[in-house]
Amino acid sequence: MYAKVTLMCLAAVALARPDKPAPSGGYGYAPPAPTYAPPKPSYAAPQPSYSAPAPSYEKPQEGMPFDFEYAVKDQYNGLDFDHNSNSDGKVVNGQYRVLLPDGRTQIVSYTADYNGYQAEVTYEGEAQYPEAQAYKPAPSYNAPAPSYNAPAPSYNTPAPSYGTPAPSYGTPAPSYGTPAPSYGTPAPSYGTPAPTYGKPKPSYG
Repeated sequence: MYAKVTLMCLAAVALARPDKPAPSGGYGYAPPAPTYAPPKPSYAAPQPSYSAPAPSYEKPQEGMPFDFEYAVKDQYNGLDFDHNSNSDGKVVNGQYRVLLPDGRTQIVSYTADYNGYQAEVTYEGEAQYPEAQAYKPAPSYNAPAPSYNAPAPSYNTPAPSYGTPAPSYGTPAPSYGTPAPSYGTPAPSYGTPAPTYGKPKPSYG
């Protein structure tokens, strides 16, 4: 029995003997080998869902040729300006002039084409600044004019609305006749009275 137990222990030790020496700082076992692989991506790179936008503009078309001119000159109100312009459908050339409040004339000459608007500004004359005068406010009101007239009579002398009244009655007819007597000759209601006294007796002796 003892010999059998000893053999079993020796067999267990032989089976537990490592093939490689244990690392110097380990616990007598080797680190386990990884049992997994890095995961493969489960999706594809997204494809662009849009395309390059088509140009939303068209090649500029040539304009219509024109040529015009006008001028305004009003000395009473101090207005003096003019404008002229012309185009061959591709390039516009023009100029306008205006009299400024300081007495100078501003002149603007311009050109406009596919490259944009280009202007040149010049001035004629010298600026004049008259001496300032003290401000005197004008009255902001006038004596009010009467807003009414003497009232006209709104009535006339009334015409009589009645005439001479006609009598509404005539001579009254008598409503009675000659009365008949309501009595006859009265019958006497008494007879010949009987004497109420006798023959007086003599009162002497």
